[in-house]
Amino acid sequence: MNDITPTTNGLIIDGESFFSSQAFDVINPSTGELVGKAQDASVQDLDRAIKAGKTAFETWSKLSSDELKSYCLKVTEKITEYSEEIATLITKEQGKPLNGLGSRWEMGGAAAWAGYTSHLELPVKTLQDNEEGRVELHRKPIGVVGSITPWNFPVMIAVWHILPALRSGNTVVVKPSPYTPLSTVRLVEVMNMVLPKGVVNCVTSSDKNENIGKAMSEHSDIGKIVFTGSCETGQKIMQTAAPTMKRLTLEMGGNDAGIILPDVDPVAIAEPLFWGAFINGGQTCAALKRLYIHEDVHDDVCQALVKFAKNIPVGDGMNEESILGPVQNSMQFEIVSRLVKAGKSEGRVLLGGETNGLFHPITIIDGLSQNNALIKNEQFGPVLGIVKYSTIEEAIEMANDSENGLGGSVWSSDIDKAKSVASQLECGSVWINKHGAIQPNAPFGGVKKSGLGVEFAEEGLHEYTDIQVIFS
Repeated sequence: MNDITPTTNGLIIDGESFFSSQAFDVINPSTGELVGKAQDASVQDLDRAIKAGKTAFETWSKLSSDELKSYCLKVTEKITEYSEEIATLITKEQGKPLNGLGSRWEMGGAAAWAGYTSHLELPVKTLQDNEEGRVELHRKPIGVVGSITPWNFPVMIAVWHILPALRSGNTVVVKPSPYTPLSTVRLVEVMNMVLPKGVVNCVTSSDKNENIGKAMSEHSDIGKIVFTGSCETGQKIMQTAAPTMKRLTLEMGGNDAGIILPDVDPVAIAEPLFWGAFINGGQTCAALKRLYIHEDVHDDVCQALVKFAKNIPVGDGMNEESILGPVQNSMQFEIVSRLVKAGKSEGRVLLGGETNGLFHPITIIDGLSQNNALIKNEQFGPVLGIVKYSTIEEAIEMANDSENGLGGSVWSSDIDKAKSVASQLECGSVWINKHGAIQPNAPFGGVKKSGLGVEFAEEGLHEYTDIQVIFS
């Protein structure tokens, strides 16, 4: 790693750092201290970034597949080279620990996804070739892609958005969350060390400035929006993008259910069960949010899970001993606290204690009904609600009783039985004896209100293209 300290937190437009007329503070959720300042972009700043992307697209879109792959591999190398520096920025502004499944793990995932995506191809597909003629399906880049990223995985999700856009010949304007802009700015700076000017641009804006996201969705020179975040924001993007008929990939909220069948080994599943629910402090779209346990193994599973969870240290992310960090921001902390209160009003707290600042203790609440607010709503924090069930039909019905459908899991020693249950769940991904284990070679997306389109693998790359069929 080069020992480089970021000296600018500007907008990145046309390969250069640019300072707007306003800036805003970025705060460390662990300590409350100032991490740095980011620029509060104006609509005019956004227009400049989009114009830079549009100009760069004229040349970038004409590069060969091998040339695009080469650039993407160079980006992957830079992500790896600056991994420790960016990981430290993530920890300071997001709160997650450097260690464990924290910032270093996120940077490793970002590099792995970038490398895999770099090697994907978009070959011409022959639909017909006979005496009646030849018909070919070509996939062409769309133009400027607008990327809007969340605060839970600020760099890895940015890579999920940006690399397939680049690999398919598009240019990008990325807008990171106002809570975690600095690591994304630095990522884009690093990318611009090897990319032509204007191919990847970055505009930042404060949480009080709603103009930029809306302007991106409305802008006639942005051909596609890719968004990861809440259902409410995704719906707004869909509405504002409608007049320009933008292409959309929306990965929105999840309230993932896990079903534990009566044949499990409670001790064996305790660790993967914990990480399925509490990775990143539960601040993960595809984390396990509600758990249905068969009455025959209910007590033993609860006991094993609580025993494992008690040994996980929660603390300042810059402490190498910490494994989980704080809730990232006060708004999310209030949501978590409200849902925990609802859970406590009905259920029994198996694990949990006093809060300290934005540090919310790992909390497990048993004895909940299907209609409890902690079960019906996505908590997006270090909390898990448990419901006991008697029949598998009852468990499937409760698991599917949600407006969301991102992920789900089934836990059993009988894989065939687990697959049978999995096929009945209304969600985009189902894991067996694990939860949330996404990977770059498998498409990922939700059904119902959890999203539109997919990410990752060939199917995800296709989302960044328009189809053109040539008859000859």
